[in-house]
Amino acid sequence: MVKVEINGQVIEAHEGDMLIDVADGAHISIPRFCYHKKLSIAANCRMCLVEVEGAWKALPACATPVTDGMKVHTKSAKAIAAQKSVMEFLLINHPLDCPICDQGGECELQDVSMDYGDDVSRYHEAKRVVSDRNTGSLIKTEMTRCIHCTRCVRFGQEIAGMMELGATGRSEWMEIGTYIEKSIDSEMSGNMIDLCPVGALTSKPFRYTARSWELKAHNAIAPHDSIGSHIIIHSKNNEVKRVVPRENEAINEVWLSDRDRFSYEAINSEQRLTQPMIKQNGFWNVVDWETALQFAAEGLQGLIAESVNDIGVLAGANSTLEELHLLQKLARGLGIENLDHRHRQSDFSLDALGFNQPTLTISLAEVETLNSVLMVGTYLRKELPILNHRVRKAVLNGAKAFVVNPESLDYNYKLANTHSELGMIKELSGLAKAALGLNNKTDQAWLNTIQPTDQHIKMVENLKQSEQSALFLGQLAQSHTDYTVIQKLAAIIATETQSSLSILPMSANEVGAHLVRFVPRNGLNSMQMIQAEMKGFINLNIEPESDFTQGNLALAAMQKAQFVINLTAFDSAAQRDYANVLLPIATFAETAGTFVNANGLKQSFKMSVEPKGDAKAAWKVLRVFANVLNVDGFEYTHTNEVLREVLDNVATQVDFSKAICILPMQNNDAIVQRVSPYAIDSLVRRAASLQATPDANFATMERG
Repeated sequence: MVKVEINGQVIEAHEGDMLIDVADGAHISIPRFCYHKKLSIAANCRMCLVEVEGAWKALPACATPVTDGMKVHTKSAKAIAAQKSVMEFLLINHPLDCPICDQGGECELQDVSMDYGDDVSRYHEAKRVVSDRNTGSLIKTEMTRCIHCTRCVRFGQEIAGMMELGATGRSEWMEIGTYIEKSIDSEMSGNMIDLCPVGALTSKPFRYTARSWELKAHNAIAPHDSIGSHIIIHSKNNEVKRVVPRENEAINEVWLSDRDRFSYEAINSEQRLTQPMIKQNGFWNVVDWETALQFAAEGLQGLIAESVNDIGVLAGANSTLEELHLLQKLARGLGIENLDHRHRQSDFSLDALGFNQPTLTISLAEVETLNSVLMVGTYLRKELPILNHRVRKAVLNGAKAFVVNPESLDYNYKLANTHSELGMIKELSGLAKAALGLNNKTDQAWLNTIQPTDQHIKMVENLKQSEQSALFLGQLAQSHTDYTVIQKLAAIIATETQSSLSILPMSANEVGAHLVRFVPRNGLNSMQMIQAEMKGFINLNIEPESDFTQGNLALAAMQKAQFVINLTAFDSAAQRDYANVLLPIATFAETAGTFVNANGLKQSFKMSVEPKGDAKAAWKVLRVFANVLNVDGFEYTHTNEVLREVLDNVATQVDFSKAICILPMQNNDAIVQRVSPYAIDSLVRRAASLQATPDANFATMERG
């Protein structure tokens, strides 16, 4: 530790810390443009120049390490003169278009120029003009405003792992852009908008829809993947205008995936269902809530009278904890045991031993400290971008990353092994045999026919010799028709190499769905339900035709059913074809509730805006529906009451390392599903800007 004096204030800091970080920690303001705490130091804007006693010129605070006894002045005449000079140079070519700039009101250049700029320019030469770039459907460019801070360039290199933007030319003719006309395709590209200190990069969907000072800010939790990123919802006149990241170092740091940032567009979609509807004599009629619920209750009671075992209850795992709890409580209160949320899973063999709750068994911060990681059946970049970012940081720190996938996929960091054509089952079998061999275990008869390769042996040796190692099973593995075998083999590898094993939850509340036991304890699972001749379904926050691995089979099951109740935020032709009741429910921004993230952290949030039209929060709909059906125990007035009831539940987990399975060595053509990150739920499927990106269009079915 050293002591440094800034503006007469003595501060204790670590030797070698940058002066700007020490000042920030002491709440001493130093202007900056190019500096960002999550990016490398560029020191090219020079706005953070300060006076350091003993130095013959002003020094950049972002690139000056502190030393013991250093005396710094940020407000001295020398420092102010240097900062004013830099500000003058930055404004030489900057256009005077603040009134029409989307960054107006939250522009760092605007704020700093108020303190360090002059009201009259001394320059009379013509300002330069830079042509804009068409970078895709998410980011709007106005490159004449660019001040060459290079934050966006460094973000691409260091965080996104894709150098999509770069600099060409020199001096004032330097331009930031793509070398050739190309879209920005990173799954985290929207963070460039936050990083840009001027209006050069702005949000294309948000453009010209509101001014920053008109917006109300609401804290919320991202509703798509299981990371549980912290977000801020900005609204105007009860309408969501944009979503930006909320800093939380333990979860999403300062970043946000494009899926979480831009999916809000769906809230204002033309397909929003805003009024209850019922189908009578083949025609759809708009009715009030009382009529709709009574109609739904009568239809459901008719099915129960015939056979309660022929009714299925399906829910999306991005529903809140409270919604899932109330739906399973209602179903079981009516005697219905066929309920599930695992619609992209094909193999349910392990259910006989107990329900395996997917969990990230190490914290997100610990992921960065891994020495080696084996990723099985996952395109982590697209499935869980924030987790992938943590793995990337580990790799950049020297960790080795291995993958076992059905095909070669594009990762944004170096992998320690190449793609194998053996297929996931044979590849994992070789690794399992090699791992057992490390510990001289040769009594596994069902693996005796396997001969591990040299690469298999090197991979498991690396896992075992690493101080911290982990196995991740992703969405490709979970949709595999031999998922049980994959889990068994992964568990053997993890056990024998002393690595942690994580079955990665995909959806925002998949862990929560297990917590409230939204699984078929004594009934049929999702796959069995759509294969059986079910007479009725209750669907919450799900479109079976799009959310099942076998969407065609799910759609056929809905069409064959006698009575289908859909609690949904969106209308569609498919639903109108098979459903009998459409009940409009609120989206994540229009309700209060709780999501449980991959680490089991329960994160509650409040309503940001009122639901569209006559839509209601799903937990309220279920509460009233239970009253109409005369089911006891639904006297709730607040989500907190539901949450307290939920917390009494304890999910049962299975030790799948002890699961008995038969190794189907001939099954090399299993079908696995690779789902677009912009097709995972009804919200992203209706976000127009996301649907215009390349990631929305890649093939969904691959051979495994």
